[in-house]
Amino acid sequence: MYPNAAESSAMPSKLSISAIFAALSVALPVWAESNVVTSQTDFVKLVSGKTLTRPLVRIEVRPDGSIAGKGAAWDVTGTWKWQGSYFCRDLYWGGDALGYNCQEVRVEPGRIRFTSDKGQGDSAAFRLN
Repeated sequence: MYPNAAESSAMPSKLSISAIFAALSVALPVWAESNVVTSQTDFVKLVSGKTLTRPLVRIEVRPDGSIAGKGAAWDVTGTWKWQGSYFCRDLYWGGDALGYNCQEVRVEPGRIRFTSDKGQGDSAAFRLN
């Protein structure tokens, strides 16, 4: 399956971290006072000049439509746009495409949560620093 042992030992770590971006299959509590963000203007106000952080992840979602940061030891890059009431992103992690996905965005003081598949999928919460 793997051409050499070095790739074999590196791959599981990267795949396990990719859950942070793709599935983000961490059970999250339901926030009592979260609000859905439904406009690009409100979203940009929330993330502009901020770094979104969670363990091993630091990213910036910039007003110009770019995404940049680090996930574990690998670069995170991508683009985003707002469609209807959703944040839609095309993301790369360590050079691997994680795909295009439109996500519901919720906010509470100091935190932002993205839920994949237009609010029907897995969620990831970040601190707004």
